[in-house]
Amino acid sequence: MHCDIYRSSKKDEMYMYIARPDHAATQPENPFDTVPENVLQAFGKATFVMHLELHAERKLARVNVAHVLDSLETKGFFIQMPPEGLINPNAVAPEGLRGA
Repeated sequence: MHCDIYRSSKKDEMYMYIARPDHAATQPENPFDTVPENVLQAFGKATFVMHLELHAERKLARVNVAHVLDSLETKGFFIQMPPEGLINPNAVAPEGLRGA
């Protein structure tokens, strides 16, 4: 399964995978035709990152490839949410960044 990956303008490290079954053809007029309007609104402006060929043996850094493939086949897209717990919004800034 071929797909294109886009980065969200609204949330760091949020990505959208769009199925590209006709990857040999030219870029589709609107690759987001299969994505519901409310999802597009929440995602924000999409910036193309890369084209990728996915298969069951391929490893992805933050998501299970089987989940991605299933979503691409059933919905035509997959949303990769940012990792949780990596940034503590309540953490005290390091000494050099406090503006002192």
